[in-house]
Amino acid sequence: MNSLEITPLGFAAGAQIRGIDLRKPLSDADQRLINAAWLEHIVLVFPEQDLTPEEQIAFSRRFGVLDDHESQAPSTLHPDHREILVLSNKMVGGKKSGTYNSGRNWHTDLSYTSRPAKGAILHCKEKPPVGGDTMWANLYLALETLTPPIRALIETLEAVHDVSMVRGIEQRDPTVVAEMKRRNPPIIHPVVRTHPETGRKSLLVNQRIRRFVGMSDEESQSLLAMLNAHATSPEFVFRHRWSLGDVVMWDNRCSCHVALGDFDQTKPRVMYRCSLEGEVESGRTAENVPGADRESMLQAVAAVS
Repeated sequence: MNSLEITPLGFAAGAQIRGIDLRKPLSDADQRLINAAWLEHIVLVFPEQDLTPEEQIAFSRRFGVLDDHESQAPSTLHPDHREILVLSNKMVGGKKSGTYNSGRNWHTDLSYTSRPAKGAILHCKEKPPVGGDTMWANLYLALETLTPPIRALIETLEAVHDVSMVRGIEQRDPTVVAEMKRRNPPIIHPVVRTHPETGRKSLLVNQRIRRFVGMSDEESQSLLAMLNAHATSPEFVFRHRWSLGDVVMWDNRCSCHVALGDFDQTKPRVMYRCSLEGEVESGRTAENVPGADRESMLQAVAAVS
């Protein structure tokens, strides 16, 4: 008899899983149950886990190929395990960490690369006394609740995703930022995508989009603001209040999320993240785009060179 206890935490997303020790090798039966719950609930919370980096990596690998973090500055990775991105607001070598304010606007992980992440597994190592929550939005529901005329408009649209749109990036170590921008020139993805496992369609919009291909800046910003506001409506959102030891995994192929800065910044907040390598999206760069859109993207690239 299986001992997993799966309890829904929200309507739009979120479920808690108890009855499992993630330090131990994951059985095939438990892997299948967790994967099915993941596809259904989008965000899974495993409370009271105390994992070493090696144990987190081993668990994460059961759900896909781990990202090698080539898109990230090396200084943001775990010194002994490049499979782990360290999200920390602590000082490093007398400087602010390259991830000290990461995730502060709504985003889909690595959408500014040719392979947006399949998902991620985040382990809470240190947390402030209050605040520092994370919220996820269900982008299936966001698409499915649009009116037919708007859905018809966006079905064939593409958007320019740009790492320089990361909120607060200009406040980070300039060397780290320059390296991130060098590694990640603006890239194009479809606005509507199909989940490779569930077959459901969802939005791929967030606050790291610069513009829509073929639209003016004014048209793009008006439409983008509306889509982002709709996608992150409260009825589509699950909010998680972290506890030490929490392991949270989410499906990046049908969600976006934001790490809230609602805490005392003098208190530590440290998370270890493994990212699962995603499928290659359209991933077109400036050289493959005609006219004004190509010029706009080339200007963005030149601005960070």
